[in-house]
Formats: sequence, C-alpha cells, structure tokens
Amino acid sequence: MNTLMGISAGVGLANIAILIALLVVYTKVYKGTRAIFTLGLMFFSGLLMLHNIIAVYAYFTMAPLYSEALLPYVVGISIAELAGIAALLRVTMS
Repeated sequence: MNTLMGISAGVGLANIAILIALLVVYTKVYKGTRAIFTLGLMFFSGLLMLHNIIAVYAYFTMAPLYSEALLPYVVGISIAELAGIAALLRVTMS
C-alpha cells in the first residue's frame, strides 16, 4: 500500500471515530428533546460514517487500482473532511 493511501485510510478511520462521537452526542440530545433537527443530524452523521467506512474498505481492497497522481487529492479531501467534522464536534460539545 502506498504511503498516501495509508494516510488516507488513517484519516478515514479518524473520521469514523469522530462521527461515532457525534452520533452518540446527537442520540443523547434526541432522547431528551425529540427534536426533528437532531434526528436529521443523526441521519447525516450516519450516512457520512457509511461513506467513510466504504472509503476505508476501498483503500485497503482496491489500492492497486488508484492512480498515483490521484492520491494527493484523495488525502486532501480526507483531511478537509476531518477538519470539517472535527469543527462540528467542537461546536457540538461547547
């Protein structure tokens, strides 16, 4: 596996961990409020987590099929997603 592909997989796993934390927080909020908005946030987090699970699986199983020229962009997208959901977790927890 290429180093950049390994970085993408690691960032994807970090994304999954943060999304699990968000899902837990949103579930606790939903139990207390029954707000539809919170239910939407849970749905969004779940789908984004599914996306990351599929992406990490693809990184490990289809690594030879990824072009070397594409890998820096995949890493950049993964890091941007990590920054976005980390900011969302920080705002949610404050």
